[in-house]
Amino acid sequence: MRFIIRTLAAAAALWVAIQLLDGIDITTKAYSPEYWGTLLIVTLIFGLVNAIVRPIVKALGCALIVLTLGLFLLVINAGMLLLTSWISGQFDIPFHVDDFWPSAVLGAIIISVVSWLLSLFIPDGD
Repeated sequence: MRFIIRTLAAAAALWVAIQLLDGIDITTKAYSPEYWGTLLIVTLIFGLVNAIVRPIVKALGCALIVLTLGLFLLVINAGMLLLTSWISGQFDIPFHVDDFWPSAVLGAIIISVVSWLLSLFIPDGD
């Protein structure tokens, strides 16, 4: 149940980024069942990318993260969003992020802030 709630929270964060930025799109009919299904699939891909690739990139970029006082994490998060867009394209999923700046960087910021805000209302399960 916790996985479903966290997935829905991540989907909501991604949806907010799609609504606020022109450079992040789901290219299906807006608010149709296909749109919401695509959003959930992209959220699952984004979750897998963050679970598998992100820790490796963070470990390799640890020195840059420390040197920039954590600002390099924005670059990593934007890269994970671009990687999600690329993977979605490989599977013909209609999700696209236009470019690194400003779409991916601002999208990563929006997704992080909205996810953080939603996590305040989601119980930890402790």
